Amino acid sequence: MILRMSSLFVRTLRDDPADAEVPSHRLLVRAGYIRRAAPGIYSWLPLGLKVLRKVEDVIRAEMDGIGAQELSFPALLPREPYEATGRWTEYGDGIFRLKDRKDGDYLLGPTHEEMFTLVVKDLYSSYKDLPLSLYQIQTKYRDEARPRAGLLRGREFTMKDSYSFDVSDAGLEQSYQRHRDAYVRIFDKLGFDYVIVKATAGAMGGSKSEEFLARAAVGEDTYVRCTSCDYAANVEAVEVRPPAPVAHDDAPASHVEATPDTPTIATLVDHLNAAFPREDRPWTAGDTLKNVLVVLKHPDGTREPVAIGVPGDREVDQKRLDGQLEPIEVEPFDETEFARHPALVKGYIGPGVLGEGNATGIRYLVDPRVVEGTRWVTGADAPGSHVLDLVVGRDFTPDGTVEAAEVRDGDPCPNCDTGTLETARGIEMGHVFQLGRKYADALDLRVLDENGKLVTVTMGSYGIGVTRAVAAIAEDTLDDVGLCWPRNVAPADVHLVATGRDEAVFAAAEEIARELDAAGVQVLFDDRAGKISPGVKFKDAELIGVPTIVVVGKGLADGVVEVKDRRSGEREDVATTAIVDHLVALVRS
Repeated sequence: MILRMSSLFVRTLRDDPADAEVPSHRLLVRAGYIRRAAPGIYSWLPLGLKVLRKVEDVIRAEMDGIGAQELSFPALLPREPYEATGRWTEYGDGIFRLKDRKDGDYLLGPTHEEMFTLVVKDLYSSYKDLPLSLYQIQTKYRDEARPRAGLLRGREFTMKDSYSFDVSDAGLEQSYQRHRDAYVRIFDKLGFDYVIVKATAGAMGGSKSEEFLARAAVGEDTYVRCTSCDYAANVEAVEVRPPAPVAHDDAPASHVEATPDTPTIATLVDHLNAAFPREDRPWTAGDTLKNVLVVLKHPDGTREPVAIGVPGDREVDQKRLDGQLEPIEVEPFDETEFARHPALVKGYIGPGVLGEGNATGIRYLVDPRVVEGTRWVTGADAPGSHVLDLVVGRDFTPDGTVEAAEVRDGDPCPNCDTGTLETARGIEMGHVFQLGRKYADALDLRVLDENGKLVTVTMGSYGIGVTRAVAAIAEDTLDDVGLCWPRNVAPADVHLVATGRDEAVFAAAEEIARELDAAGVQVLFDDRAGKISPGVKFKDAELIGVPTIVVVGKGLADGVVEVKDRRSGEREDVATTAIVDHLVALVRS
């Protein structure tokens, strides 16, 4: 079927949409692929839907290739399964909830672990039925607090989610590897640059977890890679290698000193170097212990104040902290909380009042670098005072550790002894992880093993953001003038442009379009006549981004048409008698 610009439901725009934050969002709207319906919600126009369906086809082919079977669950889901797993509460404000006319509770599905688990429980009961892999490509809904970046972070989106079901952990490992290998093939075919990194499972639960990130400066995810080994991880999953404990038998006794007007780390370091100079080197921010207070909002609604101790040269990374504690929400420690804990002195908070059993009873978690025997300068819990030479394990003992401090370029690699970490940005495209038995336990998914004993099934979960993939491909391939699709996901193979007003030009272009269509080449034909100038048509062709642009115009008098490669910009004249064979060979190559 030939797509004709004269009748295609599309309007290209010359100006950027006001709410566009990233290039892919700007160009997908301008080129007529999507239209905004509401914040984080988009309508797919014909060109956009063609790209979306081609991405789905790539995914579907590889999932079918590993023996996974496709099904489809409803988007409107009952409360009860999510209540059984605790996620009705855990999701908090992150899901759309609604009631029916009989006051029954429902939600719009953010993800479907419960439904997959229940349908297998309903139909299968023996180890002979396993292993099993099921998947769907379906619309999901999440009530994002700040939808942004077009398709990259929306409230309604298409996702491929699949689940494996095995009797044993060894079987789960095999299923996980099959899905991981399929993901490598999928993302290779989709044609953008990506990296596989270690990740956290978050609210999904489970153990082994990896993310597929499209490299992109506009990505919301920060990841690190080692300069020496193959270590790569999302920053939320980076685990600091703790230093060895330090002997402290000869450490001086801790002592409180007056440090007036030093509410910040910078002012404290300046004062220390002026009033208490060290003999070996100047004081630095890394010698201080900064204690940050937050409030944890647990899924059941209870609130817990927590103190986090990090070296003073680092900040608490909110995303890392969120990743460690999910589904618990992290909120600021406000004036109301300070009023509840009068022992806390702003700017001078120290371990003396923190920890279970101390004055405030506030749980005290520290960075893994804060190991036994290390000496610190920190708040003395009195206005204008700090304590020096405070030794971990001698003068205070934290309640535990937490991976919350920011990760920086140059940090030592946690996996090898020689490399350092480099940070980069990416877009999360896929996530594979081993759920284990969390959902099977909650929903009692068990089968009889070969000995006739009931065993709990172990599961894997594997997701791909399909609508996000469209944006990621666009982001990775666009240029200054428009989109630039890889051929296997482009809305057409050839964008055929007829220029001028000569009827012979349009007749020749029409014949080329028909022959290409008959040969199985997908054609977008700019057959618009009248006052549409060649310049407008060329700009639309570059904006829309079909990989091959063919111009039928003045060269027709000499028996040639122009063929342009949208990505490289290379042009060549091809004889009209050979153009169809030339384009068919180009597309099939």
